[in-house]
Formats: sequence, structure tokens, C-alpha cells
Amino acid sequence: MILITGGAGYIGSHSAIKFLEDNREVVIFDNLETGHIETVETLKTIGRVEFVKGDLRNIDEIRSVFEKYKIDAVIHFAANALVGESVTNPAKYYRNNTFGTLNLLDCMIEHDVKKIVFSSTCATYGEPKYTPIDENHPQNPINPYGMSKLGVEKIMADYDRAYGLKSIKLRYFNVAGADNKARIGEWHDIETHLIPNILKSTFDKNKKFKIFGNDYDTPDGTCIRDYVNIEDLADAHRLALLYLEKENKSDVFNLGTQQGDSVKNVFDTCERVLGAKIDVEVVERREGDPKELYANSKKAKEILGWSPKRTLEDSIKTAYEWEKKLNKDVLNV
Repeated sequence: MILITGGAGYIGSHSAIKFLEDNREVVIFDNLETGHIETVETLKTIGRVEFVKGDLRNIDEIRSVFEKYKIDAVIHFAANALVGESVTNPAKYYRNNTFGTLNLLDCMIEHDVKKIVFSSTCATYGEPKYTPIDENHPQNPINPYGMSKLGVEKIMADYDRAYGLKSIKLRYFNVAGADNKARIGEWHDIETHLIPNILKSTFDKNKKFKIFGNDYDTPDGTCIRDYVNIEDLADAHRLALLYLEKENKSDVFNLGTQQGDSVKNVFDTCERVLGAKIDVEVVERREGDPKELYANSKKAKEILGWSPKRTLEDSIKTAYEWEKKLNKDVLNV
């Protein structure tokens, strides 16, 4: 049985689908702070899912899961992930992301569970010194969110040496899209991601989409980012666990498309998918936004056999179908 922490959230729930479609049994552990019980109920229609509401900051709550279920491996997503909030409230991020993970790892050791796939981030790299970014790029986070994830990576390395706990750290870039059947998708109460915010603006006639800066040293003047499809990302977590089960070796992998898309190109692609113009306003740059950020994912292809299969347009199409469903069926607006 696989334990998925944060499985009621965006990336965790899409990864859960992959394991369920492989006929794996899943236990989801989530405090529902940013995840949704409706997502869990949808997952239960796909395969065998157990759900436990709990918080990693309470070691007894996570320990009870290991005592009740025979856990073979862990896929760990549970974390706070708003960069700006991490700057204004770093204590929340270190307590939840770092200390919470420490509780999880200690419970794994107590119950002789020695395999974990960890949802890390490109934010551990900080300001890029070169692109595309490979796994050997220096790690110098510029915010507490990135620091909280880097701390976990270092703890996992120590736990491997001391206790034989094997981990795969997956550092990914911008995530986009939704389940291709619109069963689940991106659903944040505070949405900070580019593509859903563009699409949400089409449901609010009073909302004008903003582009932060068009004077960067890039072909069209807007920032360049790496948008990896959510279902491709979920595939990577499945392959990472298969690798752990076969090789029993710790490792780290970047997950991205190996090419960047500018904000303007994302915006233009959204308009093409929607078949409509979207009201846009160009405003000043945001402080700390590097001009380009995209991944070198060759290692994941060579070792895990993973490579992205879906395009930016695929991601936007599935995201839009989900946004339509979310606005109509879930939020009743």
C-alpha cells in the first residue's frame, strides 16, 4: 500500500490517479488546508483509496497511519507552497515543510518503511547561474519556501547514510494542466499560477489579466518559464517509485520540458485555445523574477525513462475544461 501525503491537493491527486490505474492501493493523508475532500471522493471512484485527515506536524497523527496500514512506500507532497507567504511567515514553512517531513521520516524508520519519493522544487536553486538548469546547479534558495525544501533534501541524505532510507527527490518547475477527463484539476483558494489565472479571468468580466514586465532581455520581452504538464509529472512519480523498488538507490531528478515558454506565448496560446481575446494589462516587473528559468531533464530520461509527452497547448486545453467544470459544477457560479 502506498501512502500519499498531500494527496487531496493538485499534484498529489493527479499522481494518485496513476497509482490507482496501476491497481495500487493508496492511503491519502491530508489536513485539507489546501486540498479538497471532493477530490478524494473522486479518487475513490477510480480505485481503492483510504483517506486519513491529519497533519504532519502532529507525529501521533501520522504514526497512527503506519500502525493501521501496511505501508510499503511513501509519495510525499504535503507542504505549503506560496513563495510570498514564506517570506512573511517563514515559521509556518519550516514547521510544516521541514519539521513535518522530519516527523514523517521518523515514523517511516520506526515502521521499517525505507522508500520515499519527495516533491521538491526548482526553488532550491535560487537565481539561475545558467540555463537549462541541471541537477548539479548550485542550490542557493532565495526564499524560505526553497530553503524548507532544500532542508528536507539534506535531511533525506543524512537519513540514507544513517538508516538506509532511500529517497528520490524530484525538482520540478512550473506545473500546468489537469486530468484529461476533467475529473480533477488545479483548485487553489488563492491562485498564484499563471495559466489558471489567465483562464479564470475569462469567467470574471471585471478582471483584467496582468503581465508583469515586458522589458526583459528575451525575444518578446516577457519572462520565460518551463511549464511541465501535470499528467507528465504524475507519470514521473510513478516511474520514480518503480526505480526505487527495483534499484533501491537514492537520487535526484529535474522534471521539465527542457525549453521555456514566454509569458506572452502562454497568453497567446490561451487565446488560441479559447478562441477569444483576453483583456490584458502590462505592469511593472515583480521583484526577484529572473528573466528565464527552465530545466535540463536529460538525467530523468536516461535513468527513469521519463520525458514529457504533452504540449503547452495540451496543458491549457485540459486546464480550461477543468476551469469550466469548476465554475459550473463545483462553485455553482
